[in-house]
Amino acid sequence: MLDHLLASLVLDVEIDVGRLGALEQALGTARPPMIDHLARLSTEILEFPRHLSIHPGGFVLGHEPVHDLVPIENATMPGRTVIQWDKDDLEDLGLFKVDLLGLGALHHLHRCFDLLRARGVELSMATIPADDKDTYDMICAGDTVGVFQIESRAQMSMLPRLRPRNFYDLVIEVSIVRPGPITGGMVHPYLRRRRGEEEVVYPHACLEPVLAKTLGVPLFQEQVMRLAVVAADYTPGEADQLRRDMAAWRRSGRIEKHRDRLITRMQEKGIAAEFAERVFDQIRGFGEYGFPESHASSFALIAYATSYLRRHHLAEFTCGLLNALPMGFYSAATIIGDAQRHGLEVRPIDVAISQWDCTIEPNGEGHAVRVGLRFVKGMSLGDGERVARLAREAPFASMTDFVRRARLDDRAYAALAEAGALGSLAAERRDALWQVKGWARRQEDSLGLGGDPATGLRTGFDGDDVRFPDLTQLDTILWDYRSSDHSTRGHPLEPMRSWMKSQRLPDARTVQRGRDGSRVQYVGVVICRQRPYTASGVTFMTLEDETGFVNVVVWSQVFEAYAVIVKSATLLGITGRLQVQEGVVHLVAEELWIPELPRPIETPPSRDFH
Repeated sequence: MLDHLLASLVLDVEIDVGRLGALEQALGTARPPMIDHLARLSTEILEFPRHLSIHPGGFVLGHEPVHDLVPIENATMPGRTVIQWDKDDLEDLGLFKVDLLGLGALHHLHRCFDLLRARGVELSMATIPADDKDTYDMICAGDTVGVFQIESRAQMSMLPRLRPRNFYDLVIEVSIVRPGPITGGMVHPYLRRRRGEEEVVYPHACLEPVLAKTLGVPLFQEQVMRLAVVAADYTPGEADQLRRDMAAWRRSGRIEKHRDRLITRMQEKGIAAEFAERVFDQIRGFGEYGFPESHASSFALIAYATSYLRRHHLAEFTCGLLNALPMGFYSAATIIGDAQRHGLEVRPIDVAISQWDCTIEPNGEGHAVRVGLRFVKGMSLGDGERVARLAREAPFASMTDFVRRARLDDRAYAALAEAGALGSLAAERRDALWQVKGWARRQEDSLGLGGDPATGLRTGFDGDDVRFPDLTQLDTILWDYRSSDHSTRGHPLEPMRSWMKSQRLPDARTVQRGRDGSRVQYVGVVICRQRPYTASGVTFMTLEDETGFVNVVVWSQVFEAYAVIVKSATLLGITGRLQVQEGVVHLVAEELWIPELPRPIETPPSRDFH
């Protein structure tokens, strides 16, 4: 029984075996046998699969019916079947396995092109103008929220350093912020050589044809394989086996058998041992996530296409992205706020106008985005599409007319009212909530209580005579966030700005203009946390206010000192020093604290990545 309980505990909670000593100290005297047993159980399940995972785009081909070769079972989705063997076992047995990568960014692009076509603009990935200067200017500035592949904090920090000016530069950009080049120590040498701060040299003349286009630094999987052939006399078949072992090194450790051979043979050709060691470290890094050049080129094309649309067709870009969520790094609130800072009008949800998806509306000579009913929490697809269809057939004349025709349940009515979606039928959302719930109840009662046969509603309801205090700007924004996880009416910190100025707390725009080494106190909403394994325990956070973003670096010792609030706070105060290098600004945290605002605010949890 104890074994079962301990095993369950280990499966449900991440156990840090290295901290059992602290637990021993807390318990006093010697470590109880139960703790030793817990440590053994924890160690046994390290690297053990946590769950079964099914590749949504993988399939297997055979020269005879596949069910004669491997056991097959029905999948959860109707019409799908799943092979019971592990994907690596299939390859070892020589079965032909194909993986198809489905990208949400392609769905996003498809929606953008459809929106453009609806207003007479024909555009596709094949016809987007190449080498657009304005697009590359935007990319070089790291202004890439919502752009495929180059929107993360790490990519935004790399963009002003690498400064892509053509398509192949984007191919490099997509590939260089990866565990392979990072763990192999290839990033900084490439950047120095690109800027002319370091001479482009090759460890051996035979490597120049392999590494010339990446300035003597191996960045792509194909280069690593070719390097093994040229510098370590691998046969093409052995190089392909190296590729397979790169992908499997964490699971089986097979990559280690290549170490001595690669390093020894490269040294025999006169290649420095230090370079050979770095190449092998990079090969191991590719096992985590390294890019073939062909893969990077495909991703770079999508990155450029989404960048072009963001720069030249922001309304369609934003509308398509909102309709394609969830995807990428950022929530709807961040995407909408960023678009508004770039001059796009984003209009709130309204049952009289909104469709299920977000739509494009004329705005003088430009265009605005109308947020769709899909963002109302508690609104089903069927109900949302019916409301949109009824509004298209005939405008809702009043709250009574809306309730009579929509015939939703109480939860949906309340969700619409709280989200401000009934604003065209009632001036204030408290009034809307009161009215819609009152009319809905009377609709339910009408058959037995003398309702008006013409309307289906009981007459004499005096809900219109009840008036509630208007919501403040902050209340309105917080209601938006609670009901739809975003607000087109402002950022939660915007109503607090005058108070924050009185406390000498700058906004993000001011922080971005700060001097290197200056001491700063900043308060923002945490929208993203990252702790990549390549960062040696460093945690990166992105904080946001109504003016933009602040990227925060939390060293491991600071993380440990403030672990609870680092991992859990949605509104956070940071005290630290600015690090400004090559146009990239980071706030290096020294202290973290929970700000005591005049009024508490609630925001959705951050999106956290490991």
